[in-house]
Amino acid sequence: MQHEALLHNMAMLPDLLPGIAAFARVAHHASFTRAAAELGVSPSALSQTMRTLEGRLGVRLLDRSTRRVGLTEMGQRFLQDAQPALAALATAVDAVNESRDKPAGLLRLNLSRTAADILVMPHLVDFLEAYPDITVEMHCDNAFVDLVGGGFDAGIRLGENLAQDVVAVPFGGQHRIATLAAPRYLAGRPLPRKPEDLREHRCINVRLAGSIYRWEYTHKGRDFDIEVPGPLVTNDGDIILAAIRAGGGIGCAFEVQVQDDIQTGRLTPLLKPWWPTFPGFYLYYPSRVHVPRKLRAFVDFMQDRLNR
Repeated sequence: MQHEALLHNMAMLPDLLPGIAAFARVAHHASFTRAAAELGVSPSALSQTMRTLEGRLGVRLLDRSTRRVGLTEMGQRFLQDAQPALAALATAVDAVNESRDKPAGLLRLNLSRTAADILVMPHLVDFLEAYPDITVEMHCDNAFVDLVGGGFDAGIRLGENLAQDVVAVPFGGQHRIATLAAPRYLAGRPLPRKPEDLREHRCINVRLAGSIYRWEYTHKGRDFDIEVPGPLVTNDGDIILAAIRAGGGIGCAFEVQVQDDIQTGRLTPLLKPWWPTFPGFYLYYPSRVHVPRKLRAFVDFMQDRLNR
């Protein structure tokens, strides 16, 4: 009798498998909207898939409310039992693709302009030549977006700003934030000797995630930040650098962005003993069993270049 039941379940599996895989994504996101965006279907179609799966299994897997989707006790047990099999199937499919296909498709990245300038642009052309079947779309934005909801494969942000439910890969190592100004601005003005002196200067401010960035410094093991006055606020790194170089005031930038300016004397470093060091950027993507080959190719290529 048990053998007959097993054979019956195996016969049903091809029809049930798409619904089971979709159920796992709904459980992961606790949201029909987010899971539907990842799967490329409408929330209503996904909801119908779940009702069909529950009908075929004869149990209720999901508790639905207007704000959140949760698992029933039976749903939790079913997910726990099904996940190893889904992971094994994803691994098997990936292995087949590895031996048959080249990485291809549209790779959509969400990142700040600064991350694009520092990390991606120096190596992008070489990547595109190495993987001609991949099209890279870069959406530069300082706002923190939902990758799945926005249809992005991955994002690049400073590590301190990442959510907890993502896979994060270190990208490019540590970076220092430099404070500097053009000789034109400094002419006839006293140099700031400590960060508090910046309150007597014109400073170029940046708006991040809706609020104006408080300039961060570190000295003798103490980290602190200050609010500085200034005639210009922007969320664009290119505008900040252009304003600093033009003599519009004192500004902050990643040291790697302004090394040539400092070496040529176009910009003067200020308050160097106080410059803070950040852990750096991370490439991050939604936690999932299967990582698209186009994304894995990008991560491997960029990490090899950046680690050199």
